[in-house]
Amino acid sequence: MSTTTAAEKRALAKIEYNAFLAVCPSRKLLDRISDKWVALILCALGGGGASQSEGSRPAGLDGGLPQDDADRSDADRSDADRPDADRPGGPRAMRFSELSRLITGVSQKMLTQTLRSLERDGLITRTATPTVPVTVSYELTELGLSLHHLMSGLRGWAETHMDEVLANRATHDARTA
Repeated sequence: MSTTTAAEKRALAKIEYNAFLAVCPSRKLLDRISDKWVALILCALGGGGASQSEGSRPAGLDGGLPQDDADRSDADRSDADRPDADRPGGPRAMRFSELSRLITGVSQKMLTQTLRSLERDGLITRTATPTVPVTVSYELTELGLSLHHLMSGLRGWAETHMDEVLANRATHDARTA
């Protein structure tokens, strides 16, 4: 009779993950990562804060910076406030306030809860720097970066096809009214 090691049990369990089964833990993970706030946070931390088609955005959108920040030159901004801080267009650490400004419509409570759940799942890291006041930043882990690539594709699809979806909705609503 052979015994199964812990590594072998984990490998066997991994093969058996099936999100179509109600008891499968991957279903809970799928539920968490399919949240709109998770998708937007991952896209923001992955460097996708600015729309990929800048010219197609409605007038007045400034990539998430408040109007007074948009009017300041890069020389007047701190490094953390610059839209191109660290790596332009690439993954970078962001402070809570940056995420809050960029992701309009998210409440402080929801942003906090979502960041905590992403940290718990190992998708982001939270780094507190002992300054006055304490500086806290969030950054994608390797696992989070792998999910970011999928989410940014989903976001791009939504932005690209929104006009078509709106037209289909209008057609459907006119037919069923």
